[in-house]
Amino acid sequence: MRVHLKIWRQKNARTEGAFAEYDLDNVSHEMSFLEMLDVLNEQLISGGQEPVAFDSDCREGICGMCGVMINGEAHGPQRGTATCQLHMRKFSDGAHITVEPWRSRSFPVNKDLSVDRSALDRIIEAGGYITAPTGSAPEANLIPVPKEVSDAAFDAAACIGCGACVAACPNGAANLFTAAKIAHLNLLPQGQPERWSRVVRMVETMEDHFGSCTNYGECQAACPKEISIDYIAYMNRDFVKAQLKNRRLIAQRG
Repeated sequence: MRVHLKIWRQKNARTEGAFAEYDLDNVSHEMSFLEMLDVLNEQLISGGQEPVAFDSDCREGICGMCGVMINGEAHGPQRGTATCQLHMRKFSDGAHITVEPWRSRSFPVNKDLSVDRSALDRIIEAGGYITAPTGSAPEANLIPVPKEVSDAAFDAAACIGCGACVAACPNGAANLFTAAKIAHLNLLPQGQPERWSRVVRMVETMEDHFGSCTNYGECQAACPKEISIDYIAYMNRDFVKAQLKNRRLIAQRG
């Protein structure tokens, strides 16, 4: 198949970027989207041109490194799929494909399609740690966890931190990402000792770097792991409870 690519090229965050157009022939339907970009880069290098910079690592939809806007959609047209899992069979022969980096003020462009997502790392860092007693391994059944709780925590932990939720949100909010990271710790017994301080630190760090959530729901639609926006409600609930608990502690100390 043949595709016409319109790709954003930008030297770094301090320079202006522009679209460049390329034609690519002999693209296999079985190629992943990133393999197609690899073929393009081989063609560019052979012609003495600068290859297109983009992020990738595992290419199995696990690491969260990949992620671009494809024809205006985060990760492309297939729901529940990271860019590295998207295959060219989703496009027709002769397709015109526009590829852009994540469009968010919080994600400055490193180069071309690569962006700096370290703002997400700062939210995780703010979460701190969990309390885990040391010593010999405890009996597996000593800490009972209800199945519905473990299932909910596991679903939240599926977040790969790719940033698609931020890129898709009209407000550039990171509430779905933050809520998922909070939930998979706060739901489990091991996360309870730091639960209330964790949610406050992570939400406040999020608010320093990202926009506000107004429940558009685009984050849920763009998420390659299809994480529910219900977790945002859980996060908001815990944040309100944490504020009330902190006021009581201050009052008691006063």
